[in-house]
Amino acid sequence: MTPCSTQTPSLSIIIPAYNEARRLPLCLERVIAYLDQRGRTYEVLVVDDGSHDQTAQAVESVAHRCPHLRLIRLTSNMGKGAAVRRGMQAARGTYQLFADADGATPIEELARLESALLAGADLAIGSRALASQDPAFTVRARWHRSLLGTVFNNIVQRLGLRDITDTQCGFKLFRGSIAQDLFSVACVDGYAFDLELLYVARQRGYRLAEVPINWVDQPGSKVHPWRDGLVMLQELLAIRKRDEQGLYEPLIRPAPSTVEPALASVEPTHF
Repeated sequence: MTPCSTQTPSLSIIIPAYNEARRLPLCLERVIAYLDQRGRTYEVLVVDDGSHDQTAQAVESVAHRCPHLRLIRLTSNMGKGAAVRRGMQAARGTYQLFADADGATPIEELARLESALLAGADLAIGSRALASQDPAFTVRARWHRSLLGTVFNNIVQRLGLRDITDTQCGFKLFRGSIAQDLFSVACVDGYAFDLELLYVARQRGYRLAEVPINWVDQPGSKVHPWRDGLVMLQELLAIRKRDEQGLYEPLIRPAPSTVEPALASVEPTHF
């Protein structure tokens, strides 16, 4: 892990990366440029999930120009959930976002999620499903992925995550104390980690806001909808069983939700 400053940043952004040497540099440049112009303290943590390509070197080349960028390297490929969990556990920000390395969700959409936290939510999740119902938003996805995603979300709602239209969007913002609480008990290493986080958040009564966002599908996705979808549904049943066994009992007591003064000036960004 690269060293960090001792100052507590306003925002931490965690980006899991597995063989992302090609797509990651542009994503990081856009993220850093956006955060720099906002004028608030931040850190970006890229978690290299045991990549076999030049992902780590790509991050290090950008880090030479950005002292707020940190690299965390896992010795082997553990899965997206494990990578996000490791990054969140190392994060120090008052607010903590995880975002995908492909940049499918423009970083400017962060302002929409921040507005939801400003309004009182404990966590805010990007939703392509809500956005697709509103002509003011742009959602571009391959038709078969949209169809399978709809079927998947319908099943997920029946199995315990009601009223959430998009559980899998890789753009979620948490109050720092809430993130640390949820990730202290999270254990799913694969793509179903989102389901686990949302399930536990619901069980604990956290205030969750689902926010429509602009999203454009990017080539090179590592998700296989049929195979991974079935695995995630099986994992959701396992999550419910672990809950019944008491494995999600709080390990820490989260601090009361507060609104950071710096967020009081956030205005929603519309595109």
